[in-house]
Amino acid sequence: MSLQHQQFLNVRLTAHYFGGTSLHSLDNMHIFTLLFNLALSATFPSCSSAKRNDAPIIDTKNILPMNGVSEHDCPNSFILHRTGKKRFWSKIIRRKSETLWLDYPIRVLAQEVFEPQPHMTSYIAASYVKFLESAGARVVPVMVNQTLEEYKSLFNSLNGVLYPGGGVSIVSSGYATAAKIFYELAIEANSRGDHFPVWGTCLGFEELAYLTSGENLLSHTNTSGVALPLNFTKESRDGRMFKGFPADVLSALATEAITENSHQWSLTTESFNSRKELKNFYRVLSTNTDGTTEFVSTMEAYKFPIYGTQWHPEKNAFEWSRPYIPHSPAAVKTTFYMADFLVNEARQSFHRFENEEEEKKALIYNYNPVYTGVKSAFEQIYFF
Repeated sequence: MSLQHQQFLNVRLTAHYFGGTSLHSLDNMHIFTLLFNLALSATFPSCSSAKRNDAPIIDTKNILPMNGVSEHDCPNSFILHRTGKKRFWSKIIRRKSETLWLDYPIRVLAQEVFEPQPHMTSYIAASYVKFLESAGARVVPVMVNQTLEEYKSLFNSLNGVLYPGGGVSIVSSGYATAAKIFYELAIEANSRGDHFPVWGTCLGFEELAYLTSGENLLSHTNTSGVALPLNFTKESRDGRMFKGFPADVLSALATEAITENSHQWSLTTESFNSRKELKNFYRVLSTNTDGTTEFVSTMEAYKFPIYGTQWHPEKNAFEWSRPYIPHSPAAVKTTFYMADFLVNEARQSFHRFENEEEEKKALIYNYNPVYTGVKSAFEQIYFF
């Protein structure tokens, strides 16, 4: 079955040992504390964080408690969590008999199936779900063709949005309509200091270029089913996306063919440089070429948490049906470092569902993925 229609996913981030902070951003004291936490939890499974009597207690709206852990289970427990660039120790607080939760969903856009059938009108490739879950997120599918008010309500429940790859129109599809709504809501929110990341992969990258420029600037390239090394730009040194990557992974990205490309259309560097709307908005982190045409392969907004990769970071670890998908150690590490970056961006958002029950009803766990590896480029697909 050829697939033509996509859908958003919503990713829920659950507080865990690292409390929303990636390992490579911690200093020695915090790494020691996290290791101590792990040792403590191995001895007392209900206690997932170290006790600190000198830890500051901050306002409850900024608290990141462990799911399922209360003061009764582990008295005076504290966890490390992140708010913007600051890190705090926060006490696990119990309100009456109820543990407080604060979750962080990321939305992923879905797209329609080319030949719709009952209960199979749109889909999400399971690799995007696994990609986000691998960094501590939980996923909620968000259907296309919803009302504006429904999208606005969802926006306030989510902590980011991912536009996945696919084959629908970036101008006139349900995917495109929903992407535009969330892009505009994200620009408005981020402009007033309400952090909300937007991520585009492949088709999602192309969608971001269209939404920012207001034009379809794509050119045909011979880049369908090929892995390439990244040509990092000088500006990439000032970028955010790759700043936390270890040297060996960056070296591999620059010298080994470990970024998988599955697109027939690209944003050429010539087209990018000719449009001030793009040049003033995005920092180009890497480029690639099909041997004839140079195109933008990775970009991030200067002032907003908006990111795009023309290549597929999720495929290296989670897709196996095509021989050109790289699975080397460096390729798989790239998947997880990219996921870690995106999920940590979402952790800086404080949007959330009104209650836990509402969120449970929305989770991807309410749907079952279907094995499609024998007839599709995806190993598994969620159909809706």
